[in-house]
Amino acid sequence: MWDSLVRATALDKSIRISAVVSTKLVDEARKRHRTFPVATAALGRVMNAALLLTWGLKDKGTITVRVFGDGPLGGIIADANALGEARGYVQNPQVDLPLNDKGKLDVGGGIGKGTLYITKDIGLKEPYTGSVSLVSGEIGEDIASYLVKSEQIPSLVSIGVLVGPDLSVQASGGIIIQVLPNTPEEILTIIEENTSKIKPISTLIKEGNGPKELIKLYLDGIDVEFLEEKPVVFRCKCNEEKVRDILISLGKDEIEDIIEKEGGSEITCHFCNEIYTFSKEELEDLLVDIEKG
Repeated sequence: MWDSLVRATALDKSIRISAVVSTKLVDEARKRHRTFPVATAALGRVMNAALLLTWGLKDKGTITVRVFGDGPLGGIIADANALGEARGYVQNPQVDLPLNDKGKLDVGGGIGKGTLYITKDIGLKEPYTGSVSLVSGEIGEDIASYLVKSEQIPSLVSIGVLVGPDLSVQASGGIIIQVLPNTPEEILTIIEENTSKIKPISTLIKEGNGPKELIKLYLDGIDVEFLEEKPVVFRCKCNEEKVRDILISLGKDEIEDIIEKEGGSEITCHFCNEIYTFSKEELEDLLVDIEKG
């Protein structure tokens, strides 16, 4: 099954649905950051949230989800764009915790108490950032709380990441169902009953259900109009030219100090763990470029 994001509506657009399967994408993040299971699950959930929240983005718009808690995982940041590209990192990827009282990975314990920030950049001068205190640190409940407080729209949010015994990601994805005002009460009851009967979302994905199948399960008995489906991939914005520009921005004195003390420079991208190496000769070339203006 391939990774993809699906958008849909129901009841004359009074219900808005986004569903994503991101198993390969999150496993790519796990490999790059060498995360332990709790960190894998936490990072995967935040990346899923960013992807699900990209509804309405166009061109170069992005959604950035930042989770800052007092737990051992530290900060978690992920962003996604309108093309279905996502990236992310967790501050302390090698955190190991015992299972929680439900026998599951203790993502809430790893994140702790803190704040969720969501930034929406649609290309205007100033991106919009909203925040909410973390409800549980389990991400799904926190995103639902944010949507109610920021958009005043009740939302069902289910996000899951299943990590296998070999530490690989066996299933990853999520769904957001937003219900606009004046939606008939019986429709809300149907959605609640469906949700109470179906398996955890990571289990459904592991069993082979794609985003469309997830939507059909959660909205069983309700006519759904599917709008679009697009692939999602792990992709970082970094490249050698951007890293070179960062070095140049340090200025002549700083680069000369690096040459004197280190000989060369090695820069690692936080988001994808890609390493960019600049030799002494390459740094000296940067000094020439700075002097040329």
